[in-house]
Amino acid sequence: MTARTALAGTLAAVRTLAAVRAHGAVRALVSQGQPGLSLCAADGRWTGLDADIARAVAAAVLDDSEAVDWRPAGSAARLSRLAAGQADLTVCNVSWTMGREAAHGLLFAGVTCYDGEGFLVPAGSGVDDPAQLAGRCVAVHTGSTSLANLTAWYEPRGLAVRPVAYDRPADALHAYAGGECAAYVLDKVALAGARRTLSDPDAHRILPAEISREPMAAVVRDDDPGWFRICRWVLQLLFAAEYESHRTGSAGREAVARQAGRHGPAAGLDERWAARVLDAVGSYADLYERNLGRTSGLDVPRGPNELWTRGGLHYAVPLH
Repeated sequence: MTARTALAGTLAAVRTLAAVRAHGAVRALVSQGQPGLSLCAADGRWTGLDADIARAVAAAVLDDSEAVDWRPAGSAARLSRLAAGQADLTVCNVSWTMGREAAHGLLFAGVTCYDGEGFLVPAGSGVDDPAQLAGRCVAVHTGSTSLANLTAWYEPRGLAVRPVAYDRPADALHAYAGGECAAYVLDKVALAGARRTLSDPDAHRILPAEISREPMAAVVRDDDPGWFRICRWVLQLLFAAEYESHRTGSAGREAVARQAGRHGPAAGLDERWAARVLDAVGSYADLYERNLGRTSGLDVPRGPNELWTRGGLHYAVPLH
């Protein structure tokens, strides 16, 4: 490697971090309104699992978890806007796929929530299986993976539905609730939040079936390995803190913060970055319970979002 190449790599590794600090906020693309994931409340505060991931990054790099420039985006634009430099991070219930990473010049920094495509239907409709929706209109989001998932599930069975795409989640839910569509098709975690906003949630049910794998993840551009590294390890810190808290209580969480903090200067951060993140948002268990668990009112079982030690898929990568 030449000195010039090494210098170019160093400059790229600090470019986004320097820009974020100059801006004074992390520019985060979030949804246009998904309860439990990213939703703007009446007082203007953003809540949800995705929103808290953005706060965690802001706490690490800016010493202020509220230093987030919230930028709502529809499914069709959430990746192209990031690729075009209009944001520093996308946390917008977006599923990690090879096609998305390769086509847009992006990197997925880690899975924030494991999920699967599901169906919200009226409880009294008599629909118990996706096959019973064949030939009927179903509401989906423009630019989501739903269209491909529906084709992949129905076509081999010699069946088809009639997807109707909406740019805004509120419009898709309205079309479903108004009877224009027989079902609302979306990741099941997001459907739990949408169901909760209906006037009579008990009049609707989410079918047990999942027709796809949807690992929702945080996304950054692929032109800055330093920024990618920071976002990846902020997320890994949350899992490690939960794991060590289970093992040794609050002392384990404090040890994780100290251990991760020692590597901060090498990543462009200070030694307090990890402590700030955990003080601001807690461990992954805290994020999940607050936004999707019993405390949130959604009561979405953790399932695959448990740690690997409890039968889930989240694995705490070592921080030493």
